[in-house]
Amino acid sequence: MDFPIVDLMDRASCEAWIETYFHPDGLKCPHCGASLEQGRWFRRTQKSDLDVYRCQECKGIYNLYSNTVFEGRYFRPEQTVLFIRGVCQGKPTAQLARELRISRTTATEVRHQLQANAEIEQPETPLEDEEVETDEMFQNAGEKR
Repeated sequence: MDFPIVDLMDRASCEAWIETYFHPDGLKCPHCGASLEQGRWFRRTQKSDLDVYRCQECKGIYNLYSNTVFEGRYFRPEQTVLFIRGVCQGKPTAQLARELRISRTTATEVRHQLQANAEIEQPETPLEDEEVETDEMFQNAGEKR
């Protein structure tokens, strides 16, 4: 998954990226499935700075993080994209928490949820190839001989 840093420096681009990957069929009411066109703007959250919508069908409220591991968290869109990027790159959780100014506990919880979701999506079938190619590896690195 590519994270074009230059394109993700502003809020609108981050929100568009999140909607594309978190809601591929478009943002919908998680309660009744009504489309965003059937909802209306309700308010803007103070901490995560997200638009909140109220569904005209069921009167439920939802935002960009509804039905995701970020639901109920106070991540701003920029923090969300950079957090996912850091997890994909294998950065330590403590470093991500410091860089993004989020709680280390929250970062750990969200990282574990993301990794659990990724594990669920892993295919059960073995690879069809009989040979596997890997990058270089130094097996004896650090040993003294």
